[in-house]
Amino acid sequence: MNTQASKLELVKLIVDIDNDQIIEKLLDVLKSEEKDFWIALSESEKREIELGIKQLDAGQRISLDDFLKKVS
Repeated sequence: MNTQASKLELVKLIVDIDNDQIIEKLLDVLKSEEKDFWIALSESEKREIELGIKQLDAGQRISLDDFLKKVS
């Protein structure tokens, strides 16, 4: 089943839901997916961010000016 067909099937299933709690849960899930950038990151990007957090936690910091000099 392709993405378009899956979306149509999902719409059909949602239209048939009579339970308000289930609808609210679906809305929560869909809204949280839009906000969570972490899901869209590659594994490499996630590792880099986690490394940066560990370095900050260990007190390994540099000033913004030093960083900009380093990367330019």
